[in-house]
Amino acid sequence: MTQAPAPLFQDVAGGPPGGAACWADTADGVRIRIGIWPAQATERGTVLLFPGRTEYIEKYGALAGELARRGFGTLAVDWRGQGLAQRLLDDRRIGHVRRFRDYQHDVAAVLGVARAQGLAQPFHLLAHSMGGCIGLRAALDGLPVQSCAFTGPMWGIALSPAMRALARVMAAAAPPLGLGGRLTPNSAPENYVQVQGFNDNLLTTDPDMYAMMQDQLAAHPELGLGGPSLLWLREALGECRALARRPSPALPCITFLGGNERIVDSNAVRTRMAAWPGGTLDEIAGAEHEVLMETPAIRAHVLDRLEAHFTPRDAGVPGGRPDMAH
Repeated sequence: MTQAPAPLFQDVAGGPPGGAACWADTADGVRIRIGIWPAQATERGTVLLFPGRTEYIEKYGALAGELARRGFGTLAVDWRGQGLAQRLLDDRRIGHVRRFRDYQHDVAAVLGVARAQGLAQPFHLLAHSMGGCIGLRAALDGLPVQSCAFTGPMWGIALSPAMRALARVMAAAAPPLGLGGRLTPNSAPENYVQVQGFNDNLLTTDPDMYAMMQDQLAAHPELGLGGPSLLWLREALGECRALARRPSPALPCITFLGGNERIVDSNAVRTRMAAWPGGTLDEIAGAEHEVLMETPAIRAHVLDRLEAHFTPRDAGVPGGRPDMAH
């Protein structure tokens, strides 16, 4: 695994001092990018931040600053096929993966960098949207974290029954015909915030946070990613079905869900959290999909709950679980 320095666009990230990024090569030969911001207060551990589809490290600079002030370092990742990580199609605007389980190679690389850098333990998982799907699989496989937290996790995709049936047919039929890299219907090759105005957007009710996302991509368009491929859709739907059959891991968990969630399947989130032993579901009235990019009041509420959740309940008990086997 290489750990050569990689770009980190601090001009738009707004992260805390000391941030840096590196490249990491996964076991299956894909180069991803990993960003690290240290804690600014007494170290209380490290948050492993698993972003959603289309996202990139810089988007979470402000969040890393909030966590740093509360004593937590942050490690964030550009998943394969997005951000500055290696793109998997000639048309780099299309989000793509060959198998959804391939993202677990990225998780293994993340852990390798975290250990090589000697990041403060215990580790905690914070996963958003698609990252929530990847993170749940990793947790089930033994991710060495003391606790986990999810925001708008993709444990199902919000589709009408008719669209779900159509999506399954198209996503299953396209790859054997050599069309798996085609953009899904009703998707744009541009990033969502580049083609959708603030009014009635699906991400946030905060105009400043929405403008921040637009400004980041205007300054660094190479970070942008558009809609997913048909193969990504097939793999994502299959992974959601597979995970729905698995019981939740024995980890403390809190999940945040926007009251106006329209991207992931809210019922799938409610179903899992209702059965998660000791798990907590916090549904936030009026919030959209990205509660970490919401209004200041909502962000403060979420951060306060995350800080309490990530704080060891017994400082004498070592955090973490056995290492993942890869």
